[in-house]
Amino acid sequence: KEKVNDALKAHFRPEFLNRIDDVIVFHELSKAEVTTIVDLMLARVAEQLVGLGIGLDVSQDAKLLLADRGYDPTLGARPLRRAIQRLIEDPLSERLLYKEFNAGQTIMVDVADDPDNEGEKMFTFLGAEGFTPDTVEELAAASTD
Repeated sequence: KEKVNDALKAHFRPEFLNRIDDVIVFHELSKAEVTTIVDLMLARVAEQLVGLGIGLDVSQDAKLLLADRGYDPTLGARPLRRAIQRLIEDPLSERLLYKEFNAGQTIMVDVADDPDNEGEKMFTFLGAEGFTPDTVEELAAASTD
């Protein structure tokens, strides 16, 4: 914080600096913190899918790849939202429109080698039967009361 204050003093006039209440220094996020943010953002996607009767299971490898592709040390976690939309939500939306996944399935998101780009990874989406969301069970129980 001292270095930042010294740099500010060297660059700005005291009259301007006097108007600043406090200087907050943000440290770079750790990989674990970025992965936690990915988990929180994916939970929103999972909630939307539950409304369609579909589950979402994202592998740890896929979460780490999302964290790598969506995190920028300069911008922080802000680009993560766009990365999740571009890499997960958009492909899922297309597959849902083409009826590749149906209610009662869990979509498993994982990572595989990209056959078109050697050394690169890509996300894979696979539907597995057997998903029953809690909210549907609760609705069924409530309607029989």
